[in-house]
Amino acid sequence: MKRNQVALMLGTVFMLSTVLTACGADPSSDAGTNGAQSTAAAEDKTPFPLTLVVNQVGEVPAKDNEIEKAIKAYTNTNLQIQWIPASAYDEKVNVMIASGELPKLIKLNYSNPSMISSLKSDLFWEIGPYLKDYKNLQAQNKLFYDNIAVDGKIYGVPLYRDLGRAVIHYRKDWMDALNLQSPKTLDDWYNVIKALTLNDPDKNGKNDTYGLMLEKKYNQDVSSTLTRISVSQGGPSKWKVENGVFAPEFVTQPFFDTMKLFKRLYDEKLINQDFPVVDTTEVDKAYESGRAGIRISGGNAQSWQDKIVKVVPSAVIEAAAVEGPSGRRVPGESGNAGFLAIPKSSVKTEAEFKKVLAFVDKLLDPQMANLIVKGIEGKHYADKGEFTEPLDRDADLKEVKPYRDTLPQRGESYNVAKVMKQPDLFRRSQKIGQTNEQYIVPNPALTLNSATFSERGKELEQMITDAETKFIMGKIDEAGWKAEIEKWKTAGGNKMIQEYQESLAQSQKK
Repeated sequence: MKRNQVALMLGTVFMLSTVLTACGADPSSDAGTNGAQSTAAAEDKTPFPLTLVVNQVGEVPAKDNEIEKAIKAYTNTNLQIQWIPASAYDEKVNVMIASGELPKLIKLNYSNPSMISSLKSDLFWEIGPYLKDYKNLQAQNKLFYDNIAVDGKIYGVPLYRDLGRAVIHYRKDWMDALNLQSPKTLDDWYNVIKALTLNDPDKNGKNDTYGLMLEKKYNQDVSSTLTRISVSQGGPSKWKVENGVFAPEFVTQPFFDTMKLFKRLYDEKLINQDFPVVDTTEVDKAYESGRAGIRISGGNAQSWQDKIVKVVPSAVIEAAAVEGPSGRRVPGESGNAGFLAIPKSSVKTEAEFKKVLAFVDKLLDPQMANLIVKGIEGKHYADKGEFTEPLDRDADLKEVKPYRDTLPQRGESYNVAKVMKQPDLFRRSQKIGQTNEQYIVPNPALTLNSATFSERGKELEQMITDAETKFIMGKIDEAGWKAEIEKWKTAGGNKMIQEYQESLAQSQKK
């Protein structure tokens, strides 16, 4: 979308609104049917007030920037976005739900038990029966919606993502200099991380690098580094089920072996010692400034490359599939980065609900899909005939990515006419993420019901993730770790296991 097209779109909407308003206010018009219809038409063209709450991605975009103006003009909305820092997002949203002070559209995270409980409590509109009426929403793979279903009901539009995004990213220049290969076994991981930490890979004569850095959510959610490595070694994806019997990942041997690897790395000071408290953004900065060498990420190798060359011009980033001793194996993900839900407390009528849903559907129209994925033609990308080409990657990261990451889009696979010409690294990393779908290990409990998970899942998860951190830091030994597992079981873990088993059995009868 060119800048002059954005201006034309805005001007057209303004003029149309002005003309219609003038017609509605014409004193010569009848006070009867014609006047009422004219007034209704004027009101119908008034931008629909729409508040949206999403998590912050990078810096908060400037208010009324060109992208936001284009979205408002195309959708005929007075869109107001509230950006909440990712580290405090779920907590803030929980407070909003509890107080009833909600926007008309809000991003929820499926992995948050309290939010799932809110969905079951009829606090949000069910969109499932309406999907057929919205061409873009109904055109998407049913699996995306099934993966956010609660008791078989769909309460939101997914922020669509690949189903298996885990990709290894690493400093190729460091690895080549030290004659290292992408790790597959746990011993490989140890040796690579040790070498990248101790063997001065940046050749500055200082002990100032880490092979791997962790942040405080290293063992949480779908991006858990602990889970991703454990699965590569043959472990389950969050839950294991055999003959209808469930067991959490952390009671399996591959998971415990992976945890022992992390403990060894911590004991030998081969990973950052502040990992239990450091934010993701701080760890990202360390990688981008040339202080760390390998990580498992969601597919942003090119972003790392673009940022690090400003500090270390000779740095070379590479991408590799997550493999274990038996080949590729990655945790199956939900296919979303959360979903957009419509609260009943702020959207009270079906007519208003349909307007909000229509707004979301329009975001997947070709004009909007292109804008959200690529930005503005002439500023963020250029049309080169058969393909488009990025013009300013820094501007894309700062100005386009916040919308691309928090609004529904399917990348170049849906309603984006021309493929963006991208560096080979971008395409390699992207291809690994896409082909991962052939190698995913699904989470068997993803859409099953557990009242205990809904009510106390976060608390129970915190119990075990805290125990994992204590074990890695040496605050408890193996006996202490087993004792923590028993505490988890008696605190509600056993009940959750039973509920998942019952839910699975019930679903198999349908």
